[in-house]
Amino acid sequence: MTKRRVFRAETPAFAEVTRVCLRGFMTAFLNEPVGTIAFCWRIERADGVCLGFTTHDRDLEIGHLTYRAAPGMLPSAITMTDGFDAARLEIGGALSSAAITERDLQAGRWDGAAVRIFMTDWADPGAEQLVLARGEIGDVSMEGMAFSAELRGMTAALERPVSEQTSPECRASLGDRRCRVDLAGRTRVTHVMAFDEDVLTVADAAAGNASGYGRLRWIGGANSGLQSRIASSAGTRLTLAEPPPFLPEAGDRVEIVEGCDRSFATCRTRFGNAVNFRGEPHLPGMDLLTRYPGT
Repeated sequence: MTKRRVFRAETPAFAEVTRVCLRGFMTAFLNEPVGTIAFCWRIERADGVCLGFTTHDRDLEIGHLTYRAAPGMLPSAITMTDGFDAARLEIGGALSSAAITERDLQAGRWDGAAVRIFMTDWADPGAEQLVLARGEIGDVSMEGMAFSAELRGMTAALERPVSEQTSPECRASLGDRRCRVDLAGRTRVTHVMAFDEDVLTVADAAAGNASGYGRLRWIGGANSGLQSRIASSAGTRLTLAEPPPFLPEAGDRVEIVEGCDRSFATCRTRFGNAVNFRGEPHLPGMDLLTRYPGT
């Protein structure tokens, strides 16, 4: 009959096992007598551009991405809790033409960018990592040649409404998996011929009806990765709701997608998609309570 060895909380053997397990969990480089710790953060924009920064005095190569030592970026104090409160922290840094520019921040290129902050051993970069925080960039403010951005943690998603509110308009976006309208024949890729104030002249006429709620996505030139809303269209002339952040040039490629005003009539007549309409057009509203008898 074999005897099983039981580790009790008060025994030295259990304490030693716990210490070894915690050492492996917390990564070995934190237990070294001489610290070689470097803070790193990886920022990935919505258009796929990925940048890395570190507090170390030289660049670090981690996972085929170079984490630049300049411009320096400093995070505020990071607090980790086991509750459900929305975690937020501030990231500050210097504006640099090679990395983060003031025009890109104002254009919204960094809005909603995914951020991951971690510690690593600068003597052996990337071998071990301890993730401190992750989330997305929220509000951005600029002062002189510096900027600060709010990092919203994963628990910030808990602040969003759990259920949708009723509305006479459709709550789906044209072409998404709830709408199910095929945008293949309602999308056209062309290039810019001329630009005057907010009127854009393209080589080919817009596909379908792009007026009002159409979307123009820049896939070339200085505005690449950004989007503009189309206020109206007439053939090859598109009037944008507001000028793009950067001046377009002839030859810049754009993608034009047909728009939808989210009304039930448009969904039924133009798209023949009433069965997937995500709204309540016939639900009585608050105006029913304010009507006088006989009106």
